[in-house]
Amino acid sequence: MDIEYNDAERAFRDEVRGFLAENLPATIAEKVNNYRRLSRDETVHWHRVLGEKGWLAMHWPTEYGGPGWSPIQKHIFEEESAAAGAPRLLPFGINMVAPVIIKFGSQAQKDYYLPRMLTMDDWWAQGYSEPGAGSDLASLKMRAERQGDHYIVNGQKTWTTLGQHANMIFCLVRTDPQAAKKQEGISFLLIDMNSPGVTVRPLITLDGEHEVNEVFFDNVEVPVENRVGEENKGWTYAKYLLTFERTGIAGVGISKAALAHLKTIAHEYRIRGQRLIEQPAFADRLAEIEIELMAVEMTNLRVVAAAEAGGVPGAESSFLKIMGTEVRQKISDLYREAVGPYALPFIDEDDAPVGPDFAGVAAPTYFNLRKLSIFGGSNEIQKNIISKAILGL
Repeated sequence: MDIEYNDAERAFRDEVRGFLAENLPATIAEKVNNYRRLSRDETVHWHRVLGEKGWLAMHWPTEYGGPGWSPIQKHIFEEESAAAGAPRLLPFGINMVAPVIIKFGSQAQKDYYLPRMLTMDDWWAQGYSEPGAGSDLASLKMRAERQGDHYIVNGQKTWTTLGQHANMIFCLVRTDPQAAKKQEGISFLLIDMNSPGVTVRPLITLDGEHEVNEVFFDNVEVPVENRVGEENKGWTYAKYLLTFERTGIAGVGISKAALAHLKTIAHEYRIRGQRLIEQPAFADRLAEIEIELMAVEMTNLRVVAAAEAGGVPGAESSFLKIMGTEVRQKISDLYREAVGPYALPFIDEDDAPVGPDFAGVAAPTYFNLRKLSIFGGSNEIQKNIISKAILGL
């Protein structure tokens, strides 16, 4: 595997850098680089900038608005975006439900929903997890009973990330409770969140933020034409979607940017007159994490190279999910320790920090990133996949 870019790839990298330098608002980059939450308008703005450029739906076929990039070009774009402080793209519409609609949806669904994703006229949420059916997704209970040309939907979804901003949600629902297996009798519905009977309630997470929600459905009418594919075949579409959810989930570019930020702090921040980077215990841990990150990056590049040659990632995606999320958590853990007692005050992000200006977000960031090893298929689930796919257990 050649880990050096060729001339064409370097030219593409320069084009991406130039575009980011010219179009990424400094206010957004400053927030991203300092772990501060973006507003809804800021998120929509950046998605529309990329949509107008034709760079938003990088995993889509060109006939639907994709840029036609190779796996290496996608990798370069993600790396350069993270390094510049660009927001990570919302995955729920562009990267998750869109591939399902493209492969299994009706022509009417493609014609209506895909263009609206490119312009961010729809903000999508994911309706997979339920109380009692998180990692065991097939245990979901939410019901959809067909009555003529529509379904009546009742039940609850939880951990609905940014659902407070969404106007559309894709849901797995049980349409045949008498099915022989729990993976059968499930359908895949596209639901307008403004429908009567939909209620969104916030769940405040450990970092004090309103990022996730619980969503209740009380006799919600959903037109039959909003079902993707065949009735009771939703498990097939759900598994297909999950392969896209884990695409890029290692977050190598994000980790590299976070590590660079931590190094800058370590070189500038002094404790009792000594720079943090000069303290052996801190420097050792920083080096260990950097070595782990290099290993993740090399594994990721091997997957990218295999994809470039026409291969399809297998259990490597599970390796990357585990290793990538653990590295990101370790960086946030060391960041929290680096600022010591200044990480303890629990303050609003708009308040003046206690101590150095970079200290105020250390603890909230640490707490928020505990989720990484749970979502997208928990790391325990990924280990089960590895044990079956590679070890044959």
